[in-house]
Amino acid sequence: MCTRIFWSDNSVARVVSRTMDWAFSDEPRLWVLPRGIQRSGGTGAGPEWAQWSSDHGSVVLSAWGAGVSDGINEAGLAAHALYLGSSIYERADERPQVGQVQWVQYVLDTAATVAEALDRLADVRITPILVREMELGAHLAMEDAGGDSAIVEYLDGEQVVHHGHQCDVMANDPAYDEQLAHLGRYRPFGGNLAPPGDITSLDRFVRAAYFLHYLPRPDDAAQAAAGVMQIARNVAVPFGAPYDDFSTYPTWWISIADLTNRLYYFESTRSPNVVWMELDGLSFDADEPVRALDPRDPTLVGDVSHALRPASQTW
Repeated sequence: MCTRIFWSDNSVARVVSRTMDWAFSDEPRLWVLPRGIQRSGGTGAGPEWAQWSSDHGSVVLSAWGAGVSDGINEAGLAAHALYLGSSIYERADERPQVGQVQWVQYVLDTAATVAEALDRLADVRITPILVREMELGAHLAMEDAGGDSAIVEYLDGEQVVHHGHQCDVMANDPAYDEQLAHLGRYRPFGGNLAPPGDITSLDRFVRAAYFLHYLPRPDDAAQAAAGVMQIARNVAVPFGAPYDDFSTYPTWWISIADLTNRLYYFESTRSPNVVWMELDGLSFDADEPVRALDPRDPTLVGDVSHALRPASQTW
C-alpha cells in the first residue's frame, strides 16, 4: 500500500520519497510544529502514556487528524510510518506507551539522528491505537542527514531493527527480512529474474530497489529529489488499477524529504502541482504558533510557506 525509497550514496543530497496508498484518502494536512510542544503518547495524560516536550521543530503530514504518517525535523531526520498488517507489538511492561499513530512524531520530536531515535525508542513501548475503528499495524523507516537509515518492525511481540544505509527500500507485507529474501531472486541482487511489474508489495519493493540501483549521479539537489520522485511514481498505484485484496490500493500522495538541504515536497496524485517548504526559511521557536495548510489545494504550487495559517492540533 505504500513504498519508501532512500537515496543516500549520490554525494549531492540525501533524499527520501514515499507514497501513501490506501482505500480512501487519509485527509492529509501539512503542519509546521515548533519546539517545546507538550505531548502525550496516547489518548490522554494517564501514567500509562509517555509524556514529552518536543526538542526539535518539524514539518509533518497528519493522517485523519489522528496522528502523523510522515515528516522531517529541523535537524534533518525524517520518519515514515507504512502499513504492516503482520505487526504484533511488544507485550506490556513498565515502559510508558506511545501509540503507533504518534510513533513518527515521537521520533521527530526527540531525536536528531537515526542512532539517537533508536535509543529513544528503547525507552517506550509502541502500542496500537484504533483509528476510525481500524487497528493499523505499522513499521517505521527513518533516515538522517548523515546517510544513516533504520527500519523498525514489531513481529511476534518482539522489536526487530534493521540498521544501516543499506536499508534503502521499504514496502508493506511481508516483513522486511522476507522482502530481502525475495529480492535475491532478481538481478542485480543475486538472481536472474527481470524486475516485475505488478502493484503488489513484493513487486513494488523489487522495482523500487532495481531502479534505485541504477539512478545516475545527479548534478544538483533538485535532480536528486527528482530521481527518487521518479521511482515513487514508478511504484505508485494509479486510480482505477484493479486489485483483489488488502495489499494494494491507489496512491493518494507522494512526499520527498531532502535531508541535506532540509526541504519537504508534497505531490497530490489528484493534482498536477508539486508544493514544498524550505525548513531553513521557517521559524521553529517555541513562541511560534502551530501552523498548517491543506497541501491538496489545487491553487497551490511551489513554495507554500506563505499559505500557512495558525491551527489547532487534533492529535
